[in-house]
Amino acid sequence: MTEVIATQTPPLLHKPSDKERKYDRQLRLWAASGQAALESANILLVSSGAGVVGVETLKNLVLPGIGRFAIYDDEKVNAADLGVNFFVDESYLGKPRARALTELLLELNPEVQGDWYPNGEVKSLEPLISNDEAPAFTVIMYTYPIKPEYLSLLESYSQKHKTPLVAIHCAGFYSYFQINLPGPFPIVDTHPDETATTDLRVLAPWPELITFAEELTKDIDNQSDHEHGHLPYVVILLHYLEKWKTHHDGKVPSTYKEKTEFRSIIQAATRTTNAEGGEENFDEAVAAVLKTLVAPSLPSGLKEVFDYEHTDPDEQKSDFWIIADAVKKFYEEHKCLPLPGKVPDMKAQSEVYIKLQTIYKTKARKDAAEILETVRATPGGDKVDPAEVDLFCKNAAFVKLINATGGGKISSKADRLKEVYVYHSPHTAQEVANDEMAEMTLQPLSLFPIYLALQPTSHRVDLNSPPIKAEKILEEVAKLVSDADKNEKVIDAAGEVARAEGGELHNVSALVGGMVAQELIKIITKQYIPIDNTCVYDGINSRTQVLRL
Repeated sequence: MTEVIATQTPPLLHKPSDKERKYDRQLRLWAASGQAALESANILLVSSGAGVVGVETLKNLVLPGIGRFAIYDDEKVNAADLGVNFFVDESYLGKPRARALTELLLELNPEVQGDWYPNGEVKSLEPLISNDEAPAFTVIMYTYPIKPEYLSLLESYSQKHKTPLVAIHCAGFYSYFQINLPGPFPIVDTHPDETATTDLRVLAPWPELITFAEELTKDIDNQSDHEHGHLPYVVILLHYLEKWKTHHDGKVPSTYKEKTEFRSIIQAATRTTNAEGGEENFDEAVAAVLKTLVAPSLPSGLKEVFDYEHTDPDEQKSDFWIIADAVKKFYEEHKCLPLPGKVPDMKAQSEVYIKLQTIYKTKARKDAAEILETVRATPGGDKVDPAEVDLFCKNAAFVKLINATGGGKISSKADRLKEVYVYHSPHTAQEVANDEMAEMTLQPLSLFPIYLALQPTSHRVDLNSPPIKAEKILEEVAKLVSDADKNEKVIDAAGEVARAEGGELHNVSALVGGMVAQELIKIITKQYIPIDNTCVYDGINSRTQVLRL
């Protein structure tokens, strides 16, 4: 008997590899493609100040398996580092801090490679940045305070190589990080909620779906309880929509009142004496009325993609923009987006449900094939991977364009600071006016004053100089935004920044480092939606706020 059972037991088709077991949880988040992107990434950290928030960020990239990193840090390990930085110990006193951080980080994951600078070969940042023969950096991070000449080098590299630049500032209980993308950054695989991706097209059915629904419901009143109780709810909606249109001049329910009336018609058609214990399919149809009877429209994120005006001719030649233009032509011709093809679970007989799935998947493949044909007819489109077209079609309604209007240098943002503080702009609400309203309604206040208060300490590179006073901080803030130094919230923030004297608290830096690493993984894998573009953290009140500066 044992031998018979053994011969009938199928062998394991796939045994997880060591890497799959090691990275199991994160592979569930960003799949093998995301992990491959992570493992091919090369990160540069230009560290200064206490160096805590930068190394905490790298820690959260080394653990999931970043490919390579480099740390540039001018400082040597001193006694103060031992009290605030968990990534140094007494054995490194007097030695380059970059070396200490790199060696201890590499212990966390032997699959990651790391380098530290300045060393015997590279003695300054410029040769490291200007070495065209070295592997290009995927992302560059730097921590404040930073030397202006270093910032200029990093900005130039970012613009030349189209490399994202991430600034991190941490002082006491306050922190912010700012993601500066060199141009528009499209995200196709945004991982929307599954319930939001359902697109049944009941208001715009195609011939195959109409025929399928008509065959199932042609004798609906005389069907057995089993057949009646297992009609897919999309078929029920289509059937009663046709009845509705015959009594409403061919129009479908459009207002809330009409949809409520239509829902009542479906409820009235439910058999209350079904011997098989109820009709969940009709309940599903009633629940789906409001969310499915919606006319096709262009989502705001995709509209931003369609309306984007290119300033760089080479930008249009990328695979994303070639596909986006093809999808735009499809939308203009058909007045709808390509069908995703996913059918949600519904009460139905297995063979009927499989046929329904096939109809939706076939239509989705047909739409994708039409778009691929348009892509192939575009110059450079012959090199586009069909898998990219399929992914775009499935996620078209949720495509997001980050930094559509940004891409400028950090030093050019003074005017935008004034807009955020004083004026109403299309992207950021008027922060002062918002605070006045927030106080009246007991809502959280803006964290923009914290961002302003941290600005004057961004370039204090001589750590042996006297700590900057609150009065000096307010004086510098007034140069950025007039009258901001008279704002009570800015005054309070300046006092707290001055009290911190530029020091980092490891717990705050660890938390912020986790947030920065999370956003960097989104950028590297091009999955999920990264912030756009500044996140301010208030460790006193445990709050964050995203500002588009």
